[in-house]
Amino acid sequence: MLAQQRQTAILDLIRQRGGVRVSQLVSRFGVSDMTIRRDLEVLAERGLVDKVHGGATLAGPGSAEEPGFAAKSIRQQAEKRAIAERAATMVEPGMAIALSAGTTTAALATLLSDVRGLTVVTNSIPVADALYQNPRADQTVVLTGGIRTPSDALTGPVAEAAISALNVDLLFLGVHGLSPRTGFTTPNLLEAGVNRCLIGAARRLVVLADHTKWETIGIATIAPLEAADVLITDVGLPAEARTTIGEQVGELVIVNAA
Repeated sequence: MLAQQRQTAILDLIRQRGGVRVSQLVSRFGVSDMTIRRDLEVLAERGLVDKVHGGATLAGPGSAEEPGFAAKSIRQQAEKRAIAERAATMVEPGMAIALSAGTTTAALATLLSDVRGLTVVTNSIPVADALYQNPRADQTVVLTGGIRTPSDALTGPVAEAAISALNVDLLFLGVHGLSPRTGFTTPNLLEAGVNRCLIGAARRLVVLADHTKWETIGIATIAPLEAADVLITDVGLPAEARTTIGEQVGELVIVNAA
């Protein structure tokens, strides 16, 4: 097989699977590790794939590109629901918790209506709306003010000031991407600032991130991986990523999506 034919076949595989490992390609095409790495380098230079540790993924959006809430809400729905269900088991009556903006945190909000004596701090309009749809007299929802972003987050100095004056037991943080090099990231600079304030207000940090967030990098780092007390993700996360993440976060929780 000619190099160009092999590179086309590799690209087809990545498009089908979303990502591949070098070892898989070496076995499939019967060539050396170095040959595969050169093929991936060619594809990466053409902007068709993103090279990651041990393999490659389909080229993603730019680090400052921010999809809207509606666009993100239809992605990995089963995985996000499973992650949210596991996160909900951590919430106990009488707690004060914070939920950042994000589609997975919004899914979590829909599962909290029966938790008694709960106080929820959020900068997310969809999270607040989900809680207001099922109002309870023994629940308090604190929605910060601020500048609205494409992900329906409220950001800026007003939001940061409101959050900085509070203390919560748990923060459930949604992220755009995670990587060993860049940590937890977002494509929105203002949102990064608010998320850092949320982390500062929380006793424990629980990050909710489906497997597609691995090696996705936004323009702004929120926190390093080791800042997370718990990271909840799904079985789609590659084995190599599980090892890397498991060595840095306090606890790695893997859930099965229905």
